Amino acid sequence: MEVVIVDRPELVMADIIAEAIEGGASTLGLATGSSPLATYTELIRRHRENGLSFAGVDAVLLDEYVGLPPTHPESYARFIRDNFTDHIDIGTVHSPDGMAPDFKAAAEAYDALIGRLGPVDVQILGIGSNGHIGFNEPSSSLTSRTRIKTLTEKTRQDNARFFDSFDEVPMHVITQGLGTICDAERLALVATGEGKADAIAAAVEGPLSASCPASILQWHRHATVVIDPAAASKLADADYYKYVYAHKP
Repeated sequence: MEVVIVDRPELVMADIIAEAIEGGASTLGLATGSSPLATYTELIRRHRENGLSFAGVDAVLLDEYVGLPPTHPESYARFIRDNFTDHIDIGTVHSPDGMAPDFKAAAEAYDALIGRLGPVDVQILGIGSNGHIGFNEPSSSLTSRTRIKTLTEKTRQDNARFFDSFDEVPMHVITQGLGTICDAERLALVATGEGKADAIAAAVEGPLSASCPASILQWHRHATVVIDPAAASKLADADYYKYVYAHKP
């Protein structure tokens, strides 16, 4: 695992995506939520000002709320359009069907779709304060596939700021599983702020454990964690990570 500690993580994340696109990537995995927003803003800027093109690239989303149509302001299908894909020249953007009459079948179909499109060249990830990635909450199987998950009270509280009230936050989601996520050629996780410091320390330096789903990055052949100094504040080996990055061959 490569750990990169910089003041502006979005620049490193955008470099990772741009290098993959320019190298012929055909499928990107897109995360939603606040963590990747600065990265998307930077990629939009590079598209408009530097000519970075996403033509011929398809995208797959990590997850979607059950019960929210893609037009709902807080659906992730709408989020990614508003904050990223409507502003670039990307191909088809795929997301789980949160309105499917049979959610189990919808999850299995989405997992199969990712398999046909994949492998995902770069999967962008955020991390929850409890260590979840996608919506794989603590106790998720480390080899899990796309499925329905019940959100923890903490995750719903964290996401309540996007809704008018806590009661409006859906209780269930369709999410790529940890096994599905790890099928990607490269994982790139971004986190900022002291509120993510405990989760980052557990994911990077703690044991590989379902108690911290993001720790699965330790097992991946090509995972990069890009964080700011605040998110890195509880890493025991932060100085070493900075040294390695400064002397990267």
